[in-house]
Amino acid sequence: MGDSGEGLVDAEARIQEQIDEREAERRRRSSSQPAIDPERVRHLESLRLARAELLRQSASTTHPVRQKAIEDAIADIDKRLAAK
Repeated sequence: MGDSGEGLVDAEARIQEQIDEREAERRRRSSSQPAIDPERVRHLESLRLARAELLRQSASTTHPVRQKAIEDAIADIDKRLAAK
């Protein structure tokens, strides 16, 4: 009869190796990629959507005062996007 404790030691060693490999992979991934700020991504996407909506409004607006206000808003959004 074989020693039943040997099987447990081998299984524990394999599990520990897998844990070590996963941790090393996590460290490698986190150090090679810059951290993505989800709040910043959301803010940039919001600015892009607002700009697209203003361009749509600009195309259909005929009143000169409203047209000027839309152009100013688009310029402000462009300035914010360039700063990011």
